[in-house]
Amino acid sequence: MVSSRPEESGDEELVTSAQRGERQAFEVLVDRYKQKAYRIAFDFTRDREEAKDLSQEAFLQAFSHLKGFDRRASFYTWFYRILVNLCLDYRRRRGRISWESLDERTEKGNGLDKIANPAPSPDQQAMGEELSRRIGAALATLPPKQRAVFLLKNHQGLSISEIATVMKAAEGTIKAHLHRAVMALRQRLTELA
Repeated sequence: MVSSRPEESGDEELVTSAQRGERQAFEVLVDRYKQKAYRIAFDFTRDREEAKDLSQEAFLQAFSHLKGFDRRASFYTWFYRILVNLCLDYRRRRGRISWESLDERTEKGNGLDKIANPAPSPDQQAMGEELSRRIGAALATLPPKQRAVFLLKNHQGLSISEIATVMKAAEGTIKAHLHRAVMALRQRLTELA
């Protein structure tokens, strides 16, 4: 039974309650992880609507398969495995992802950053856009698993062991994918210079 304040419950307690049919418990899990899910999906798609669709689809799949969740991993890890698989499938279907400027990645809420930081000069803006384009082009050339590991490590801040669990691979394999991704990006960015 979920405590009187479900948002204060741990994931394990919420999963148990949701498996018993308490919909509110699953809604708390969705609220807890929806922002992170969206950011991961956005890193893969670079499209706000696709990211929303993929993160929602991941929650729907998690909800449909919740009864089969066996707790060998945490809910967080299990859910993100579903999300990453959906994102990798999306990437395979699309073949190639168009990248928008990395500056557009962050969605500013209150505009206070514009007051504190004056607008960049046209030269700075052009150089920033060119660098973003080059990085995006270099990331797009990575094989899907290397790209996934790179994004999960550097954009989402997951540890090697968390990535290994999410991707169902050995930590050594994850380290190899990350190393190859960094080396390929370094090489690609040097070529573009």
